[in-house]
Formats: sequence, structure tokens, C-alpha cells
Amino acid sequence: MKKLILLILITLLMIDLNAQTTEVKLYNPEADAKTDIQNIVTKANAEGKHVLLQIGGNWCKWCVAFNKKATENDTLKSVLTNKFITYHLNYSSENWNEDILARLGYPQRFGFPVFVVLDSEGNRLHTQNSVYLEENKGYSTKKVLEFLNNWSATSIDPKSYPTKNRSKLN
Repeated sequence: MKKLILLILITLLMIDLNAQTTEVKLYNPEADAKTDIQNIVTKANAEGKHVLLQIGGNWCKWCVAFNKKATENDTLKSVLTNKFITYHLNYSSENWNEDILARLGYPQRFGFPVFVVLDSEGNRLHTQNSVYLEENKGYSTKKVLEFLNNWSATSIDPKSYPTKNRSKLN
């Protein structure tokens, strides 16, 4: 009986250790984020997309939850793939990326994750507090989709809005 209990405890410990080693690692504290962002801005420019920076850390359960929602929901995944180049910007004790966050207007003031949308030239267009994308104990597909669609390159392209005879308004 003691051997059986010991075997069960060892098995449970091994399962727990395995789960810890396979946890999602979205953020790379060792990345050269400045160079990475320059490269993805260049790529976004070539593809006519915007850049979506998801700022947070591997320690952040809401950051992992957002990524899970965005990658497992086909609609969100499609919009992200077709309209954005996404980058996970690390914010942790290993690397705070303070210089980049200062240039972005200190988005960490909103908590984590926080999203920053850059245009294809690298200019900050919008900072999104993720709390407004939440619903119940997770993220709202509808709210996230609305956010993404409102800040895509096509949504702010003047060609997307036909000009009308404005004299009727006067």
C-alpha cells in the first residue's frame, strides 16, 4: 500500500513538472525588441498591414489567455493574420524594455496585457487597455474583433471612405 501511494505521488509530481516545462512562452526576455520591431514594421509596410504589439510577460495569465483566444478562435486568428503583424513585447524583471515603452507613451500604465497599434511606418496609432476587451472571466470575441477591425490599415485608409457631396451638409 505504501509503495502504491509513493508511486502515485511520484507520478503526480512528474505530471506537474511536465506541465510546468511545457507552459506557453510567448515573451522572450532575451530578444532584441528594438531590432525585432524595426524588422516587423518593415514587413508590415511591405504587406500593407499594421503592427500589433502585445505587451506583457510569461508571468501574466491574462496575456496567455488573450493569446489562446486569438489563436484558437478562427475569426480572430484570420483577422490577426490578414491585417496585422503581431509581436509579443516582453515586460518582466529579466527585461523591462523601458526605452521602447517610453517611446510608446508608457502603455504599461494600463496593466497587462496592453496593446499598441503601430502603422506601417512605426508610428503609434493607438494604445488599448485590455480590460475593455474582457467579458466574464475571459475575452469577448466581439470586442476583440471590433478593436482589431477598427485599427487595421484598411480601417483608417481614406480610400475606404468614399467622398460625398459635402455641400448638402451646409
